[in-house]
Amino acid sequence: MTYAEILTFARELRKRQTPAEQKFWKQVRGRRFEGKKFLRQHIIKHAMDGKKEAFFIADFYCREKKVIVEIDGGIHRTQVEYDQLRQEVLERMGYRVIRFKNEEVLENWEKVERILLEWIA
Repeated sequence: MTYAEILTFARELRKRQTPAEQKFWKQVRGRRFEGKKFLRQHIIKHAMDGKKEAFFIADFYCREKKVIVEIDGGIHRTQVEYDQLRQEVLERMGYRVIRFKNEEVLENWEKVERILLEWIA
């Protein structure tokens, strides 16, 4: 995909967030969480095995702390290897990746908040 295509896709994802993504965004947008700025559906450029450029879309990203937050739904049970590879690439690039399940965000925000605070403090 070209950058223009991935940008269009990221914008579409912002329009159709899952309930867990909506809740997370409500809690962190506008520097509501510890004064940190979070971006949603943030595009990260990388090169796969030194070949042409490619892109990842992070669910949420705190540039100040270089922390990516992924909210995992059911689809992630079928793409475990891809998620693991993606996380390894991002970590080699200097990002820190934290994952939460949809259920955690929806049903136990206090736990999510506590863990997130540890990552961005």
